[in-house]
Amino acid sequence: MSEHASTELTDRPTSLNLSVLGRLLDFVRPHGWRVLAAITALVVGSGAVLAFGAVLRLVIDRGLTAGNADALNLALILLLGVVLVMAVSVALRLYLVTWIGERVVADLRRAVFAKVLRLDPAFFEMTRTGEVISRLTTDTSLVQVVVGSTLAIAMRNALLFAGGLVMLFITSPKLTLWVMMGVPLVFIPIWILGRHVRQLSRQTQDRVADIGAYIDETLYGIRTVQAFCHEAVDAVRYGRQVERAFDAAIRRTQVSALLSAVVMLLIFTAISLVLWVGGHDVLAGRMTNGQLAAFVFYAVLVAGAVGALSEVIGELLRAAGAAERLMELLDTEPTIKPPPHPKALPQPPRGQVILDQVVFRYPSRPEPPALAGVSLTLAPGEKVALVGPSGAGKSTVLQLLLRFYDPESGVIRFDGVDVRETAPPDLRQRMALVPQDAVIFGANAWENIAFGMQDVTQEEIRAAADAAHASEFLDQLPEGFDSHLGERGVRLSGGQRQRIAIARAILRDPALLLLDEATSALDAESERLVQEALERLMEGRTTLIIAHRLATVRKADRIVVMDQGAIAAVGTHDELVAAGGLYARLAALQFRDGADEAGEVLRTGTD
Repeated sequence: MSEHASTELTDRPTSLNLSVLGRLLDFVRPHGWRVLAAITALVVGSGAVLAFGAVLRLVIDRGLTAGNADALNLALILLLGVVLVMAVSVALRLYLVTWIGERVVADLRRAVFAKVLRLDPAFFEMTRTGEVISRLTTDTSLVQVVVGSTLAIAMRNALLFAGGLVMLFITSPKLTLWVMMGVPLVFIPIWILGRHVRQLSRQTQDRVADIGAYIDETLYGIRTVQAFCHEAVDAVRYGRQVERAFDAAIRRTQVSALLSAVVMLLIFTAISLVLWVGGHDVLAGRMTNGQLAAFVFYAVLVAGAVGALSEVIGELLRAAGAAERLMELLDTEPTIKPPPHPKALPQPPRGQVILDQVVFRYPSRPEPPALAGVSLTLAPGEKVALVGPSGAGKSTVLQLLLRFYDPESGVIRFDGVDVRETAPPDLRQRMALVPQDAVIFGANAWENIAFGMQDVTQEEIRAAADAAHASEFLDQLPEGFDSHLGERGVRLSGGQRQRIAIARAILRDPALLLLDEATSALDAESERLVQEALERLMEGRTTLIIAHRLATVRKADRIVVMDQGAIAAVGTHDELVAAGGLYARLAALQFRDGADEAGEVLRTGTD
């Protein structure tokens, strides 16, 4: 399977059968005894329905036609018993299949989400987040309906169809042959139109995924939308997405409605012909009234079962499309995964980093290469800064160190071990990242600072917050550290979110500290306080710093100037200034016009 095929889910071909539903058995199997009980209730209930026709024949022939009151009473008692069995079995079946459906979908959601969490960033470069959300919500809901009710309805009607045909043959072989002649006429349109329903169902689900993706993108940037007065445009575009989903759903509904209409027309036309033949047999004395009544009951039962199956087929086809999309996620393998026999990293961690002729291209934008033969060594405890214009490859170095991606060629070693030969969690536990845009989760401050850390005390969390100068604003929240920080940290300013991220890094106590514009969102006073905390944090540990402001990197042991995916120069601040070139011009601008202008030049890569 190609990398593109493994990441672009919506481009995968769709099958035209229901075999994909069979994979749900892996989630049903652990609940075997409940499934067995549900099947038992289903079989008993279907048997009671079939017995109803036989008892109805007794009521008419031995009771009403014969004028025998005792036989009529006995037949009616039997009829009441059959109804009681039907009622109990239906109640048990509904409860059990609903429980199984909810349980299976809960397990399926957990399995799919766990798989999504293990997929690497390359997957999310090629697949929209809204698409994944749609599969975890809309598609699992469709599967729940099928497992929780539709499959049981399909099995029940299949049993009634088979049992009804047997009872029809026992009651009147001649009329049964007439019925059987009409069966192929019913299943042919089911097969032909059912294939179209399956294709249209997949299209409908894809359009719903488009809606989810647009909502996610728009609401994530709601401040930008409102700041640029883009509400009307987004409302129109969202309306177009909704209409596309509506049109797809209507096309599917039209075909489903046509399928049901054709099936019902053919079925009841066949029943009418059978009644015509059977009625003449009664008049000629070749059948009793009870036989005809029982035959009509079974014929209607069979017809209803076939009609129900025709509708259920549409639901099964929709669920098959949903299950197919979910199985695609479960089948997608991450490109970044532990080797079969991962090497253990040495103890204690030293924080040594070696990049040897590393070449890397992003899957979504292969040209030009993000890194073109980069070689760099960080000694344990060394502080190295990466500077350069946007797109120079600075953040790419951090992402490769964290093994979010693997290089196309070359080797990256951490503490002497090739990062591809060790388990990613073991590698990442020795690092801490403070990104430019700190991510805050919808939880309280305790959980956000301790994110990814187990068995840490509140005292340790508060000490980390104190060191990052985060306690001063967290204590002022209505519930202090227990306050919910809002989705994506909307209750905090940019600088406050950054200090939460720094507190995380302090608590993690890493061997390698990765700072990606860690102070860029802070005001002057906050930056001074946080810089003090970072300087204490950097003591005794390897640190890789990305910064546009030269004042942030002047104290680094070495400064690496990057441009167009390659290293342009390496040295200390004084050495690079003396050597001239881009860094020297930026430093001159800083002293002449201030750090902000120099930072702006670094961002644009111009002088």
